[in-house]
Amino acid sequence: MTIEKQKDRISPVDSDKDNLCTLELHNDDYHTFDYVIDSLIEICELDMIQATQCTYLIHYKGKCDVKKGSKSYLLPMRRALANRDLKAVIK
Repeated sequence: MTIEKQKDRISPVDSDKDNLCTLELHNDDYHTFDYVIDSLIEICELDMIQATQCTYLIHYKGKCDVKKGSKSYLLPMRRALANRDLKAVIK
């Protein structure tokens, strides 16, 4: 199932607001800024400004919370980022 189809079926915050999770992207020394920005735009549906700000935070702080929602909503995004060799974790 593609990410788009999964996003249509799962809302950002499923019925349980107590289980709000965060998708956190970590820095690496391999990928370019443009690669990370494009990945955040395509996978996490951030706009250009948000993706650029997150990328700078990742570079200078080592990590950034890029998306919030239920675990079931964030899991396909984490997998898609991992498929692009980016280190993402759900907390």
